[in-house]
Amino acid sequence: MDLQLQDKVALVTGSTAGIGYAIASRLAGEGTHVYVNGRTQQRVDEAIASIRREIPSAKIDGLALDLSKAEAAGEATRRIPKLDILVNNLGIFEPKPFEEIPDEDWLRLIETNFLSGVRLCRFWLPKMRQAGWGRILFISSESAVSIPAEMIHYGVTKTMQVALARGLAETTAGTAVTINSILAGPTRSEGVGTFVQQLASAQGMDQDQVEREFFEKMRPGSLLRRFESPDEIANMAAFLASPLSSGTNGAAIRVEGGILRSAF
Repeated sequence: MDLQLQDKVALVTGSTAGIGYAIASRLAGEGTHVYVNGRTQQRVDEAIASIRREIPSAKIDGLALDLSKAEAAGEATRRIPKLDILVNNLGIFEPKPFEEIPDEDWLRLIETNFLSGVRLCRFWLPKMRQAGWGRILFISSESAVSIPAEMIHYGVTKTMQVALARGLAETTAGTAVTINSILAGPTRSEGVGTFVQQLASAQGMDQDQVEREFFEKMRPGSLLRRFESPDEIANMAAFLASPLSSGTNGAAIRVEGGILRSAF
């Protein structure tokens, strides 16, 4: 299927690995000019080289900035004056009991997972409306709806993303700009892979056992009963970033493996 993304310009935040990398690669394969973002130049360069090995014709540039910081967001908008597609994927998580989460941790997750998107949208959304077309995506999580007890602060920031996406979508009524969020399920990203390895080592189990126990005990409602691949999230993101998704706006699209039980 031709997603009609040839020559569109996209920024995917937090895209040197995992879901962000998969989205950047998928868009590049559709002919989109993609900006890959990460905190260090080395990680950005490695991701760009990897995508070019897969897609020699890729139109791709790097943006080595920590977009959890306000000054970095300002620098990003100076470097990319025109943007068609913004994918707010940057995010961090950490399992921690609620009683042990200090203000500093709350603020760090809110600034990274939520305010990074606020700042970038504040600049590029008006420009998209003025240009007459645009796509903004927030890569949220099923944790936005089913807050995980083991990392409540993470779940709350994911809920904030969904609310922000819906609120911003209200400002696009009657335009060809759409803003949506994706409720991703547990995904075998770089961070999750490290987490699983650490659990396996601590519990004296292999990683397959850890994965089975995770879905039996922590996410028993999953219909997939496995971690999703980043590509499974990226496929939906590429569609929502395309002109073909023009009828979808203000939505929280579920790609969470059937964990959420509600019909809507």
